[in-house]
Amino acid sequence: MASWFSIPKNSPFSLANIPFGIISSANAPARVAAIAIGDHALNLSIFASSGGFSQLPAIQSDLGVFSQPTLNAFAALGRPVHRQVREYIQSVFRADTPLPQILKDNGVLQKDALLPLSEVTNHVPMQIGDYTDFYAGLNHAYNVGVLFRGPENALQPNYKHLPVAYHSRASSVVTSGTPIHRPNGQILTNPTADPKVPAFSPCKRLDIELELAAFVSRPNNLGHPVPINEAEDHIFGLVLMNDWSARDIQAWEYVPLGPFNAKNFATTITPWVVLLDALEPFRSAGLEPGDRDSLLPYLQEKKAANVYDIPLEVELTSAGGKHTLVSQSNAKNLLYSFPQMLAHHTITGCNMNPGDLLGSGTISGTEPKTQGSLLEQTNGKSPITLADGSERIFLEDGDTIVLRGKAGTEGNYVGFGDCTGTILPAVKLEF
Repeated sequence: MASWFSIPKNSPFSLANIPFGIISSANAPARVAAIAIGDHALNLSIFASSGGFSQLPAIQSDLGVFSQPTLNAFAALGRPVHRQVREYIQSVFRADTPLPQILKDNGVLQKDALLPLSEVTNHVPMQIGDYTDFYAGLNHAYNVGVLFRGPENALQPNYKHLPVAYHSRASSVVTSGTPIHRPNGQILTNPTADPKVPAFSPCKRLDIELELAAFVSRPNNLGHPVPINEAEDHIFGLVLMNDWSARDIQAWEYVPLGPFNAKNFATTITPWVVLLDALEPFRSAGLEPGDRDSLLPYLQEKKAANVYDIPLEVELTSAGGKHTLVSQSNAKNLLYSFPQMLAHHTITGCNMNPGDLLGSGTISGTEPKTQGSLLEQTNGKSPITLADGSERIFLEDGDTIVLRGKAGTEGNYVGFGDCTGTILPAVKLEF
């Protein structure tokens, strides 16, 4: 898909992608909708108000959605509208564009509306009412289960029957680039002591989790589940996600109700939402497709290729500036798809809303250095060696983590951009 616009060949934002986000800039501080293309962002508010969508009749009565500070209103218009808008923008930027009048009459396209990504500020793309984190990464669930329960009992009896999840915190979801303070909390400095008495301390076992996440677009009414074969049309698109985890805080608090403060201090996502239509060419079967026939009917999908072949990676940069590729995985390493997660989430009649966020759970492979968390790579005790010669079991202050993911080939990549966070020291508290 050739373009008249200069797009770097290695960009995750090729013409085959067209992801949506929310931006602001020094000259236009109001938050508005945009798309990413190459190393630029197209301000859709300016584009719309200048007649850029004049040849797309279906969107004329809804142009105001592009001037909103979140994508919720645009997402709620539904997948057919998202598809038309994306394809229209692609046609504007194509080398053989059928819309030359937009380029000719809409001079703003190449001026005020198109800004280098380096000159815009990205924001969390949607107002997130609720955030649920699933545990659909089979290899991660098994690896962690082995650490705590041994290989024979690594997976709980329910694991291959339903997408396990917990409700997490929406208010601390932040966009890529936001620094993350090491959390304080209760930890057991001596887990073998009896009685067990916690100490208050900065987290000493700070970890990452390599995940994808889906934004909900269409709501469902309270009491009315979303059928599995309609669930995909209730999903707006995907982002990369780092579910930062305080393993020592988690170890003390998670019995009997699961993660709480160990997860609520921060979750980082990429600012550009990649639509499902852009990912369609990369459909793939998830893990153990044969087991899906034994699922209860409400979780059985018609499509065997229900996840995506997206190479993923984790990079750790120490405070000294040296980069280490810590892990390489693939989004195929999921046991459940996002439609299955949504169908299960709503089977009780739970009502979802535009902007609700669904995390996949940690995406790990089975080979060395394919794990999506440091806990799995180090078993909590065997350090990995970084490019600068230093060692890590868990994260240190000053470390920067970058998650990346893109599918496709050079010149036609469909990706998310960097999901970045730097660890700051814990806030000092006095009691």
